[in-house]
Amino acid sequence: MFSGIIADVGLIKSAKDRDGGLRLTVNTEALGMDDVQLGDSIACNGVCLTVVKLDGNDFTVEVSRETLNCTTGLGEQGKHLNLEKALRLSDRLGGHLVSGHVDGVGEVVAFNDIGESWRLVVRAPQALAKYIAMKGSITINGVSLTVNQVSGAEFEVNLIPHTLDVTTLNELKVGSKVNLEIDLIARYVERMLTAEEK
Repeated sequence: MFSGIIADVGLIKSAKDRDGGLRLTVNTEALGMDDVQLGDSIACNGVCLTVVKLDGNDFTVEVSRETLNCTTGLGEQGKHLNLEKALRLSDRLGGHLVSGHVDGVGEVVAFNDIGESWRLVVRAPQALAKYIAMKGSITINGVSLTVNQVSGAEFEVNLIPHTLDVTTLNELKVGSKVNLEIDLIARYVERMLTAEEK
């Protein structure tokens, strides 16, 4: 589990083909690798991946073809990634509970400066729209955010300057693809309601 509070922006140093999937080596300066071990989970742009190799400030993860098929932004050498280590039970939960299991890929339809913050509008896949609620939580590329407005499959969030400074969201533009994870609570509420109907 993660919180959606980004600890560092890493850089993909290499992205090598591995039986249809990828083997990524990522460099991080501020994540703090001293307590990371082989087999630990690190969220990369919101995708929970397992560390298979450690080398100083570099770590390597393997990404399956299935994961590549349902996410965006993991396969390009030189690309920046939002990074977060898995939570410990003693950690503060600054964002919201995030599983690192991407539910779908959205598209940026507006991104503009509104003075004290930036307004980001994303179009979610239609199947996810029912899970996105005003003042609810959403994860975009691993970043925990609050939904301000919803209209059909489009939703709006505000990004403060600090968030833009410490994440890759400052690289977004109209047409950019983003990884989305809906709030865990919404997913389980729907499951409970549909299970009762059957």
